[in-house]
Amino acid sequence: MKTHRILLAALLPCLLLALGACSKEKKPAILPSISGKAGEVEIVSSKALWESEVGSAIRTVLQAEYPYTPQKESKYRIYNVPPEGFVNVFRLHRNIFYVHIADTCKKKFAISKDIWAAPQTMVTIYAPDETSAAEMILAYDEKICEAFEDAERERVIYNARKFENAALADMVRSMFGGSPWFPSSYTLKKKTDDFVWISYETTYTTQGIFIYKFPYTGPEQFTLEALVAKRNEVMKENVPASLEGSYMITNPVIEPGYYHKNYKGRDFVEIRSLWETQNDYMGGPFISDAFQSLDGKDVIVIEGFVYAPKYDKRDYLRQVEAIIYSWH
Repeated sequence: MKTHRILLAALLPCLLLALGACSKEKKPAILPSISGKAGEVEIVSSKALWESEVGSAIRTVLQAEYPYTPQKESKYRIYNVPPEGFVNVFRLHRNIFYVHIADTCKKKFAISKDIWAAPQTMVTIYAPDETSAAEMILAYDEKICEAFEDAERERVIYNARKFENAALADMVRSMFGGSPWFPSSYTLKKKTDDFVWISYETTYTTQGIFIYKFPYTGPEQFTLEALVAKRNEVMKENVPASLEGSYMITNPVIEPGYYHKNYKGRDFVEIRSLWETQNDYMGGPFISDAFQSLDGKDVIVIEGFVYAPKYDKRDYLRQVEAIIYSWH
């Protein structure tokens, strides 16, 4: 009996965490709302782990540089909560990264949803020792970031659907055969036969969405060079800057990021880079998705851009990215 008690005591931490992360029976009927700021991840680990190779691996993954912002920004803001302090409000955080190490635990990577709050995402690393945990964190780099990116994106889309500007969506759908979900704060800024500019503007920030189309003639239109050239042509014609004779262009010095993506069954080509203005001093990041129309006749481009000279850009860019990803 004494041996059994010792074994149970050793296994209990893994068992309790697994039950907390996976059991649906103990969830309340209505979960409380999440806490924490967008782009923030709560790291649950002991102080010793936080200061070890495990903490170093976490920072390598979650505080890597966010791509294509004018100033250096990390992917996430992170802070540490020890396991004994992981109670009450700390369990309600939007994004949780739990590192659990015990010599009785087998190596495992898990993603859990809505355990203590909604809409919540928790990534858990189970490992028998520190070295294994650090190796797993680095090995699962992309999946860890993808889990939190998807979570942040879906929260924005959910709110856009809940507080939708239906009139904008109807107009865009009639022109392009589909539309993203536009939050009610977005308004129409410009419209032509094949171009629309929809924007949310405050005193110091602008988050804009461009949608335009042009006839499809062949796959060569989806190369990086062709899409950037077309973008510059469309921006010069439709997006003037503050000074006379100035207009938006793609930064000519920085090599854009170019990716083939699939999101919820929709294939598209994505470009990430910086925009600036010809003969002016404005600039910021943008993300642009291009795909064929349902009837195959047109190339459709939907782009989100940010102008926020007084602030970091990452969270603003994530918001417009979520909107353009919501195309349906």
